[in-house]
Amino acid sequence: MDLSATEADMVQQKVQAILRGLDGEHSGLHSDPGMLRWTLHKSLDRNPAIGNIMVGVLIKELEKAELGDNLHYIIPLLHTLMHVITKAAYISNELYERVYVFCKKILTLPKPYCTIGLDYAQKLKTEKKVPGFSYQKMVVSEQNLKRDITQQQGKVLLFLDPGLVSEAVCNTLLRETQAGQMSHTPTACMIYVITNCIQAALGKDCDITLLQRVLKDQPTEEVELRFQEILSVVEHSEQVIGSRQRHSDRIRELYSKIIISAEEGVPMSKLQRIPLPSPNISVHLWTDDDQLWKELMLFTRETEAAEAEAESFKMPDLTMDTEGNEQNRISVWSNDSGIERDLPGVEEKELAKLYRKPCIKKRGAELDSAVLLQNLTKAPRGSRTVTLQRLSGQSTELSTGPDKLPTRVVILGDDRALGRLAKAYYSFRKREARRPHRTLKANLQFYCIPVQGEQTDTSSDTENSSSMSDTCELSTYLGQVDPWYDRNINTLCNMIAKLTLMPPCLTRDSMSDPFILDVTSYYLRFGLQPVYFQIYNLKVHFRDMTLEPVEDVFLTELKVEMQDCTFTKLNTLNKKKAVMDFRGAGIQVHYTKALASNREKEGSLVLRTSGATIKTIPNKETEDLVCLNVYIDEMTKSSSGRSASCKVNGLKASSIQMRSLELRTLSLQLDKDSRRIYTNVSSFEVSPCLEPGYSLQKMRASRAHWEGKEDGGLSIYMTKSLLLPINTFAGIIQ
Repeated sequence: MDLSATEADMVQQKVQAILRGLDGEHSGLHSDPGMLRWTLHKSLDRNPAIGNIMVGVLIKELEKAELGDNLHYIIPLLHTLMHVITKAAYISNELYERVYVFCKKILTLPKPYCTIGLDYAQKLKTEKKVPGFSYQKMVVSEQNLKRDITQQQGKVLLFLDPGLVSEAVCNTLLRETQAGQMSHTPTACMIYVITNCIQAALGKDCDITLLQRVLKDQPTEEVELRFQEILSVVEHSEQVIGSRQRHSDRIRELYSKIIISAEEGVPMSKLQRIPLPSPNISVHLWTDDDQLWKELMLFTRETEAAEAEAESFKMPDLTMDTEGNEQNRISVWSNDSGIERDLPGVEEKELAKLYRKPCIKKRGAELDSAVLLQNLTKAPRGSRTVTLQRLSGQSTELSTGPDKLPTRVVILGDDRALGRLAKAYYSFRKREARRPHRTLKANLQFYCIPVQGEQTDTSSDTENSSSMSDTCELSTYLGQVDPWYDRNINTLCNMIAKLTLMPPCLTRDSMSDPFILDVTSYYLRFGLQPVYFQIYNLKVHFRDMTLEPVEDVFLTELKVEMQDCTFTKLNTLNKKKAVMDFRGAGIQVHYTKALASNREKEGSLVLRTSGATIKTIPNKETEDLVCLNVYIDEMTKSSSGRSASCKVNGLKASSIQMRSLELRTLSLQLDKDSRRIYTNVSSFEVSPCLEPGYSLQKMRASRAHWEGKEDGGLSIYMTKSLLLPINTFAGIIQ
């Protein structure tokens, strides 16, 4: 049998195994679609020559899925295909055209298929003309290989809460990211870009082994020069109207220029593997609540310093003197007040007649408003209260343009870590609303990788799955609406702790990334569709009247328990009766019902209870109203009065208030986190958290011209609710 036919059969079998896993036909680690996807991509690393075969098999399965109405295959196969195209050594024109036509065909499908299809169609249109463009753009942005000092750079921050994540996991991730950065130095990444652009354009018509040897022998300055030349050729081919052949001719000239001084041996006609380095990830132990803000401010200052350096290198402005001759005018940033007496060297006699220099003072409020217009969030407009999560949880805006690279924040942990993220994000948005120009360049994108504590070997898969659904409700919901997220990311929940306990593989290729880092890189590169979750505001009133009310936010759960009241003589008047009394205390509940019609209808209850739980994440894919799901344990006496029974009352509310009617106080736990507990609480209020920028603009509008109106000014264009976006591969699949 022909070797290419054998390779095609092997690829076909792996792709079919992925599809069977998506249908849930097999269970287990070795048949998991995420693991099968990883092995499929690793086979391309072992044999770069099968790139065309792999693309052909994947596009054939995509066409069959579209014709056979198997839409749940499309997004997993499309992401897998685009990753292969990015890593492949050489792709033919016919395959590029075939994939491009398919991406245009699915534009008629509903979201998220048309959204992802449009994004990939735009990329493939450039990739057809400039092979290797996706690889070059990805490596340059992820490794911060600056084309010039004015180019904005992206950043990846990985936060690990040492109170939630084990020390072994923290040490392993820190060691793996540092090892990856040491093996893929900036100079090495430049060589990767140069060799990949040449091989993607010329295929077997170039000797990549010779090219790599020449570039490694050259000094760093020479490699940087060749790197800039490659970027110039790619940029020119991207912008002008031309064909792939014209781009290949320019690349061939540059290739000949690089190897002209080398001693050529026997030419190598075999395609070579070129590593795709993982993103430059910065790992942080999350010990400070303001750490997210501090890291973003540090990144903003670095960007501003680069821009200031760029301004100093700009050409001076040309002005005309009185005789019409050109003169250089150097633009200088003035720090003086504009008053002459404040200038150095001004004598007292010259201060008799004071006047101001011609100047304009910008008003801060208008400047902040102008910045807000440029920095409006991509979340759905208006309020999300009592809307469907599967409809309002998706972005209604186009993706951010290339001029504003994202700052990606990866959270490793369970619902407790995400609750802490929601609190940090709320604090960040409050500061940003007051001074939006400080963080204008921070295009935040959040990623969630669930992880649990170490599991014992005797624990079954069923117990692990149940434990994950209890502690990782948000990621479980994401897995329900996006199966590819479930297969690739949720499977890491129990796997990370086990992998960190395994000894490192000494025979592993130094250019290949460890499994956890490789899957994280795949998530960062292709998880670009956000799902929005409502953040809720909590206002706490204490029994001690000297204490001021406290406000906080939570994301997934608020647990309410009854505390025992303080021991007094009143409690000992009838000990026998107290022993016979049942557990619980009286509370008053006032709430606004959550109705799909969005009508306001209030309700109230007075009952005895031992506690309550307020959940915000939908537990069913079909019952996903954005509201508070309140479960109250109601205590009722039996007819004899000697025993008590408990039943759970459930209600859906858009906002709720609870107040204790007895001496016993309430205890509140936020997002299942034992570090976020409020005690001696007499009452509390829960309502959807408003976007701080919206609240600020609404307040300014009410002071100005729109008194009496609910919304006015810029607030009508802004998101009313504060939403936390978590990126997935598909968003929400209907």
